[in-house]
Amino acid sequence: MESKMVSKTSREDKSPARPVLKCHKCGRTSNLANTCTKKAKINEVQVIEEVQFTEEKEESDLDSEISEDTQVEDYSIENITAFFEVKEVHTHMTQYIEDCHNLINIQDAKMCKTKPARGKGYPDGASFITSILMNDIEAKVNLDTGEFYTCVVKDYLEAILPGCKSHLLPIGGVQFSSASNNMYPLGILDTNMVFSHPAGSVRMKTEILVMDNCKSQHIILGNDHWNIYGIDINKHKDRYFTIGEKKRQKFAFSNMQKKISVISSVKDSYKEEFVADQLDGAQINSSLSPKTRHDVIDVLYTYRNAFASDNEPLGTIKWHGVDITLNIDRQYPPVLRQPDYPASPRAREALEKHIKELIQLGVLRKVGHNEEVEVTKPVIIAWHNDKSKKVGDFRALNTYTAPDSYPIPRIQETLTQLYKSKYITSMDTLKGFHKNILKRKTGKLLRSITHCGIYEYLGMPFGIKYALSHYQRMMNAIFPTELSEGWLIIFIDGIIICSDSWSLHLESLARVLDKHTGVNMNILLKKCDFGFEEIKALGHIVSALSLGINKNKVAAVLLQAIPQNKKEMMSFIGFSSYYRQYLKDYASLAKSVYRICYQQTVFEMTQERIEAYKKIRKALTEAPLILMPYWNIPFKLYLDACGEGLGAALHQVQIIDEKPTEGPVCYISRQIKPNKARYGVSQMECLCLVWALERLHYYLDGSAFEVITDFNSVKSPLNMKTPKRHMLRWPIAIQEYRGNMTIVHKAGNIHKNADGLSRWELANTPVNPAYVPLKAEPQITITGINITNIWTEFLEEVRESYYQDKNCHISTFLLDKD
Repeated sequence: MESKMVSKTSREDKSPARPVLKCHKCGRTSNLANTCTKKAKINEVQVIEEVQFTEEKEESDLDSEISEDTQVEDYSIENITAFFEVKEVHTHMTQYIEDCHNLINIQDAKMCKTKPARGKGYPDGASFITSILMNDIEAKVNLDTGEFYTCVVKDYLEAILPGCKSHLLPIGGVQFSSASNNMYPLGILDTNMVFSHPAGSVRMKTEILVMDNCKSQHIILGNDHWNIYGIDINKHKDRYFTIGEKKRQKFAFSNMQKKISVISSVKDSYKEEFVADQLDGAQINSSLSPKTRHDVIDVLYTYRNAFASDNEPLGTIKWHGVDITLNIDRQYPPVLRQPDYPASPRAREALEKHIKELIQLGVLRKVGHNEEVEVTKPVIIAWHNDKSKKVGDFRALNTYTAPDSYPIPRIQETLTQLYKSKYITSMDTLKGFHKNILKRKTGKLLRSITHCGIYEYLGMPFGIKYALSHYQRMMNAIFPTELSEGWLIIFIDGIIICSDSWSLHLESLARVLDKHTGVNMNILLKKCDFGFEEIKALGHIVSALSLGINKNKVAAVLLQAIPQNKKEMMSFIGFSSYYRQYLKDYASLAKSVYRICYQQTVFEMTQERIEAYKKIRKALTEAPLILMPYWNIPFKLYLDACGEGLGAALHQVQIIDEKPTEGPVCYISRQIKPNKARYGVSQMECLCLVWALERLHYYLDGSAFEVITDFNSVKSPLNMKTPKRHMLRWPIAIQEYRGNMTIVHKAGNIHKNADGLSRWELANTPVNPAYVPLKAEPQITITGINITNIWTEFLEEVRESYYQDKNCHISTFLLDKD
């Protein structure tokens, strides 16, 4: 036993001595905790309260607190006036926000490197950019500590991962911003980032927001992944970062001090592809210099997502919804629950094709079998030139639709805003009606019933009442500032940008395209004209100097035969009336053809009506160019009244080709009602003046003008003391213009409307600014000719059949009788 004990003692002597553990603050050996339990004597203190105590209580309390291991320093009695609750503060603790302004023990920071010369330290900054692998392709990543989310610009992603756009995950209606700029996400890319290291690479599963307008040309690794994977950056001497809690691998940063951008060749290739594929159908002014043309292409390429793409869904316009209300309560009448119309096999095939396309575009959805259906409307397939169109029959629904009187711009007043514009751009939105999203309760009212089920519109369809008002309200709400500044014109889905300088025009174009991208509205490039001095808009040829009729629109009417029924005649009158501001004395020309459209009148094209029809057609082809109004130049108002109608011509003298030239600004005319046809010549001329001032108030309000007439009696309404009953309001109507109006009398033989611009009729040739290439007619080859003699027996059989036909015999008898 002793030997064993000796051996045990010898082994204990040979073993190394156990180290003595002491507190790093106070030096005590009894404290094994991570933090020192002894209260600090300095640092931040908080006064609890001042206590009144006696000398006996003080000695007893102090004796009870002092133990054998406690080291007590000697404090003078005069410094002890209160008890303190001490807050422990160590150098390794984190600074809290509420303590950041407590300045204690300030020390100068020590430099790890040599300080650069004063004012020369900015080039020494370095980026937090490193290289990674994505699908075995090298990419650059910026570890941005100030970025909230991980994102990448679309151009850079397409450069390293072509075709990845089709694999993006959808994203909800979330708004992003960076440096006070709105960011527009296209989707989420779910992929892996591999950080390579000789000791073992690290793979990080990431979800990257793909942005359309991000300015950074590389992947940004934001704080969303920093927190998840525990990424830390060390900048002391060696710059590196670690991933995870163990922090074994040290990953280095690239030695880059400048901003990384996409390879210029890659960017240029995408730009060339955009120009070749999408800009091929757009019209850019060929007279622009190469530099200005390049500027337009740069703006269009920057905002290329504003233009329509065939392989993308239509989508919906953000931040706006159409709400249609009915003026009746539920239960709805049976007329709103109609069955589907019978359809031929040809119509059914076309209808199924249209439904499939609209579902793919996101305009339609099929109503489930368990959904309540209260309103159903049938569908009609309309054919034109062997092309079909799906039309909803919403006539019954429109009867019960509550009115919406939102104003629609006047075309004539709208186009006059283009005066003094050197550069004009026109654009057309793609399927704007369908992209105008419907509210849920409104969609239930717009359900179409077909042979293959019931479908609900998600976007506004054609044919509903007040659809134009809904769309115009939406466009005005999207562009309120631009419309108030006067350089933007919006008429339903047509957009016109006008500017007097090229730099301002590019800026305006960029603003409009940026707004389109923000609200997810697409533009059809095939109907766009960029940077022209003269464009075709709303059936007119528009420039900064003049307005003219689009001759291609008139050519279609000239090719038609004389109207054969009231419907065709009403269509012609509606077309010609649209251009009546170009036609002098239009009301007198169209008087006879107007009467044929009355309900009680039998349709009969007499010689008088045929002549009137031909005169109107000729007037359309010979219509003059009318001048753009300049409100700082006086106007001339020519009056003309007769027993058949009233007419007026507004003229202005402008400098054209460095010469003063008088030309028409607008023509107006109207027929005389039967109750006013008995007026005398003088009263008729006064009536013409009052009517012209009311119709031309848009031009004459606040402008100086002369009234030129061949009757001195026009001045009489100004000085009437006892006017007749039907003339009572005439002095009041004229009174508003007395300060700016001057009445000039001219004899009848010299009272002619000056026409400074020659009348023209341009053919549809490349010389015409409105030239539209015509499709080549197919050439039919004659492969053979067969000549046949008609026998006499055949002619006798035809003649005999006429006599055997009862109706033919009666017609022949009546003709012989006459």
